[in-house]
Amino acid sequence: MALNNTHGARPVLQEPAVGAGAQLVLLALLGTEIGLGPVGWLSGLVFALALWTLLSAALRRARPSCFGPANRVTLGRAVLVGGVTALVADSFRSTPPVTLFVALTAVALLLDGVDGKVARRTGTSSALGARFDMEVDAFLILVLSVYVSMSLGPWVLLIGGMRYGFVAAARLWPWLTAPLPPSTARKTVAALQGVLLLAAGAQLLPWAANAGVAALALALLVWSFGRDVRWLWRTSRPVPRVTEVAVRTVVDGERVVLEPVAG
Repeated sequence: MALNNTHGARPVLQEPAVGAGAQLVLLALLGTEIGLGPVGWLSGLVFALALWTLLSAALRRARPSCFGPANRVTLGRAVLVGGVTALVADSFRSTPPVTLFVALTAVALLLDGVDGKVARRTGTSSALGARFDMEVDAFLILVLSVYVSMSLGPWVLLIGGMRYGFVAAARLWPWLTAPLPPSTARKTVAALQGVLLLAAGAQLLPWAANAGVAALALALLVWSFGRDVRWLWRTSRPVPRVTEVAVRTVVDGERVVLEPVAG
């Protein structure tokens, strides 16, 4: 059954389909502009399908009364990220126009600061919206790290893979999933990742300078994750319980031994 908007707008579950449709339109425009190859088209189509599937499933679980304007901004940003994904995938065949790559990525990064403000001003903040925003951010950083790694080396992939490595580690150590306190430093480092990777990927600087920019992004991310993991280790890690056992002294020949007291 479709989830309905109490304000009379289109049903909530139509929103992912609208996003997927917009993704197809953007891919068609990119195909007309630069002639996307098969890998670019396939990557863009897979992204559109994944966006529709995962977002629909999340909406069915959360059952919000409306999709909300902030989530629409994030959805638009996700469509742009899908376009960047197609360009990066196509770059294995031929280098995409730098201006187009920079433009799509820059708009996606700029909109990252818009959806949160819209959510607060309209009173539509939600756990679903925050998670949606975070996943779009993380995937864009992963795609940008793949692109930059082609010129600087595979070590740049650590930037995009760190968040996913953290999620994988949390399956082994559940204490890593404990809520973290708000942190301006964490938000600043997260926002800088996209900016620094875009600066390195634009290739406007010498190779050494681009490598330095990417290395700075990685260093900041390692510091931020390290600080959070240390805080979680100190506050959320389960401490082994020490069981108190009653004992009594027993004289056994010339030895004095301690033995547990039953019960």
